[in-house]
Amino acid sequence: MLTSLAASIALSQPAATAQQSPPDRVNGGTAVPPEPGVAVASRTVDAPVIDGIPDDDVWNTAAPLADFTQREPADGQPASEPTELRILFDQDAVYVAVWAYDSQASAIVPGESIRDYEVTDADAVIMVFDTYNDQQNGFVFGTTPAGIEYDGQVASQGSGGGFFLGGGMNSQRRFQRGAGGGFNKNWDGSWTVATSRDADGWYAEFRIPFSTLRYGSETDSWGFNVSRRIRRLNEEDFWAPVPREFGLYRLDFAGQLSGVEPPFRRSATVTPYVLGASTRNYTDASQTAFGRQAEFGGEAKVQVTQGMTLDMTVNTDFAQVEVDDQQVNLTRFSLLFPEKRPFFLENAGFFTVGAGGADLFFSRRIGISGGQPVPITGGGRLSGRVAGLNVGLLHIETGANELADPENAYSVARVAKELPNRSRVGGLFVNRASNFAGDYNRTYAIDGSVGIGDQLTLTSFVARTETPDLEGADAAWNLTASWNSNRFTANATVRGIGEHFNPEVGFLPRNGHRYLQVFGMWTHRPASVFREIRPHFSYFTYRTMRTGVQNGFNESARWHLDSHWQWHSGMELHTGANYVTEGLYESFAIPGTDVVVPTGTYAGWESQIVFFTDRSRPVALNTRFNWGAFLSGSKRTTTADLTLRRGARTSAGLRIVYNDVMLPQGDFTATLAGVNLGYFFTPRIYLQSLIQYSDQIDTWSANVRFGWLNTAGTGLFIVYNEVQGIESLTGPLGRSLYLKFTRQVNVFGG
Repeated sequence: MLTSLAASIALSQPAATAQQSPPDRVNGGTAVPPEPGVAVASRTVDAPVIDGIPDDDVWNTAAPLADFTQREPADGQPASEPTELRILFDQDAVYVAVWAYDSQASAIVPGESIRDYEVTDADAVIMVFDTYNDQQNGFVFGTTPAGIEYDGQVASQGSGGGFFLGGGMNSQRRFQRGAGGGFNKNWDGSWTVATSRDADGWYAEFRIPFSTLRYGSETDSWGFNVSRRIRRLNEEDFWAPVPREFGLYRLDFAGQLSGVEPPFRRSATVTPYVLGASTRNYTDASQTAFGRQAEFGGEAKVQVTQGMTLDMTVNTDFAQVEVDDQQVNLTRFSLLFPEKRPFFLENAGFFTVGAGGADLFFSRRIGISGGQPVPITGGGRLSGRVAGLNVGLLHIETGANELADPENAYSVARVAKELPNRSRVGGLFVNRASNFAGDYNRTYAIDGSVGIGDQLTLTSFVARTETPDLEGADAAWNLTASWNSNRFTANATVRGIGEHFNPEVGFLPRNGHRYLQVFGMWTHRPASVFREIRPHFSYFTYRTMRTGVQNGFNESARWHLDSHWQWHSGMELHTGANYVTEGLYESFAIPGTDVVVPTGTYAGWESQIVFFTDRSRPVALNTRFNWGAFLSGSKRTTTADLTLRRGARTSAGLRIVYNDVMLPQGDFTATLAGVNLGYFFTPRIYLQSLIQYSDQIDTWSANVRFGWLNTAGTGLFIVYNEVQGIESLTGPLGRSLYLKFTRQVNVFGG
C-alpha cells in the first residue's frame, strides 16, 4: 500500500520531462491521418504503459487526430493551440494518448486534484464515446493536468434534466451534482489515467477497459468526440466541430470512431465491503453510550450481454457518501437534494421520466425517510440495451428503523426506444408496496420526444398514479417545446397535475395545478469588452385546480427580466428584476420561525444582482443580492461563496446565506454558513471536511472524510460526523465514526 501511495504521489506531480512529441514526429511512423470526422483505432499487441508520458513506440501505429476547431470564443475558427490524439485497443481495453501543447505552459490551470473536479474551471481534455452510435447516449472520460479521473454518462443528449423556472424546489438542477437525466456526473467507472507536464504543454494517457463500457453488435463504429479546454483563454476546442449553441453531449454532431473491435464476452465483478462504526444519538434518551456495530455486504455486477448489465446489492451501505449541502427553505414546498449513492447511479438516465418540477421516479425516495437512512436489505437492477431498446428494471427491498415502521419493496420498469434526430418514445411503471395490507403506490407513464431540425425539440409525458383512498384527479401531463440556435434560445411548457396525482417514489413539490412557463434569450457578441451579453425574459405561473379553492387561483407567478454580462475571462454580472406573486389559499407557517402568514394574494417587485469572478483563479468569489417584495412584506437576501486554492493540492470554501425578512406578522433572520476544506495528496487520496451552521434548523454540523480510492469509487473511507444544537437544541445531538473498506474484484472477464 505504501508503494502504491508513493507511485500515486509521483504521478500527481507536474513532470519536468523533455518535450513529448507524438512518436511519428520523432522517428517517422507510418500512421496516416484519417478523413475529417473519422477517427481510426489501431489494434495493438503490446499495450502502452499508462504513465502520462506518451513516448511508447506503439503509439507510432495509431493514426493522429488533430485540426481542432474552436467552439469558444471564436466559433468555427482553428484552435489557438495544437492538440493531437491517438487511439489504440487490444483485447481488454481502449487506449488514448493526448498531446495538449501550450505556448504558455506556465499558465496552465491544473484545477483541484480530486476525482470529478469541475473541469470547466481548469485546463482539461474530455472524450465522449457513443458506443451504440444512436446519437443519444454515451460514456464520458476526461482529465486535467492534475491527473484526475472525470467520468459520467450521457442520456438523451444531456437534456434529461428539463428546464424549470418555478419555485418550490432547489434552483440547482441535480444533473451536474447527482443523477437522474441528461448528464450523470456521479457515475464512477473503472479506468485509469495519468498525466505529465513540461515546457511545451501537458500530456495524458487513458486506459478504458471494455468491461467498463456497454455496447452492442449491431454497429461497426462508435460515435466519438473530444473537447479540450484552455482555461487561461476560456477557450473550448473540439475535434468534431460543434456549434456554439450546443456542447459535447450533442452527439449528432460527433464524429465516428472506426476500427475498434470490442470483444463479445461476459464479465463479472463483486464489490464487497466491511464496515465498523461507533455512533450515538443524543436525542434518544435510551442511548446512554456509544453503540458499536460491524457489518458487511456488497454489490455484484454481471455483464449479461454486451449491452445488458445485472447489478445486485445485499445489505447496502453508503457511509462513504458525502453529506448534502444544507439549504435555506422559506417556501411552502420541499427542496430537492441530489442522488449521490453509488448503487443508484449507473444508467440512472434510463429511468428518467418528467423532471423540470415533476420527476416521476427519483431514487432518493428509496432508503431515505425524513432525511434519515432506512436500511436497504437487498435488490437488483437490470439495465442497458437489448433489441434496440433501452431497458431498466429495478427492485429494492428496505427494512424498518422502528418496529412500527413498514418494510417496503420498490419495483421500477422502464422501456424506451431511441429514434432518429433526438426522438424517443418510452414507458415507465413504478410500484411501492409495504408489508402492511393496503399500503401501496403505483405510477404509470408514457413519454416521448421529437427533434425537428437541429434547433427544435418537443417533449411530453402523460401519467397517472394509483393510491388507496385517493380517487380521481390522479393524472398528469406535460408538453414542452425548446428552440436553441446561435443567437436565440426559447422554450415553453404547459403542464397539468391532478390534485390526487401522487408519485410517492418521485419528486413532486406540489400538485393540483396547471403550470405555464415561457422563456426567451437573445445572445449578443460585441466587438470589445464583453464576450457575451444575454438579455432575456421569463414567466411562469401555477393556477390552482384544487377542490375548495377558486379554480385558476394564482398560487405562484413570476415575471423575470434580466441581462447577463460575460467577460472573456468567464467573469459575469447579472442584473435583473422580478415581479413576484404568491397566493395563499391557507395560512403558511414559515419553517424555523413563529411567523404565520395569513391567506391572501401578495405581489411586488424584487431586484437582483449576481456577480462572480473567474472561477479558475486561486481566489474566486460568487455573490448574489436580492431585495424587494416577499409574501406580505419584504426580504433582503445576501449570498456569498468564496473559494481559495493553492495549486492542485489545497482548497477552502466559505459559503454564507443571510436572509433579513420583514413582515407585518413578524421580523426574523435566517442564516446559513458553511466551510469546505480539502487537501488532496493525490487524485485518489484526499482529506475533506464540511462544517455547516443553520439557525433555521437550529444546528451546526461537521463532516470529516478521509478517502483512499481504488477503482470506480471504491477504497478505504474514514468518516466522522458531529451534530450540535445551537439555541433551543443545545448540546450534542449526534456523533458517529465510520471505518469502511470496499474493493472491486474481477471474477471473470474484466
